[in-house]
Amino acid sequence: MAYPKQYRYTKEHEWIAVEGADATIGITDYAQGSLGDIVFVELPKVGAELQQGKSFGTVESVKAVSELYSPASGTVTAVNDALANSPEKINSDAHGSWMVKIALKNPEQVKSLMSSEQYEDFVKEESGH
Repeated sequence: MAYPKQYRYTKEHEWIAVEGADATIGITDYAQGSLGDIVFVELPKVGAELQQGKSFGTVESVKAVSELYSPASGTVTAVNDALANSPEKINSDAHGSWMVKIALKNPEQVKSLMSSEQYEDFVKEESGH
């Protein structure tokens, strides 16, 4: 799996795409593959404050419920409402199915996250491949 080079990644398998002072957040293809069929996504409302490293919602699959952790701190400016009715979109296109968009509080936080190459190495180690 090729992970988009323009994204940054967390050890909890979220991705973040930064555009100026704004960012888009989702989960990685590795995460959706580990979860299996996603049946429900719980996301915050517009205006919610996210803290880097803190939970901002959950993803429920046929296997388990997993917390979503914010890669950076910021204020939610948009929520992907399509996922409420079609959470399986994450399974078919994890890197294209964003969850929330935020106005970054501190864009510097993103520099501490993994590059696509670092994330690929991390996934190989974690999966034992």
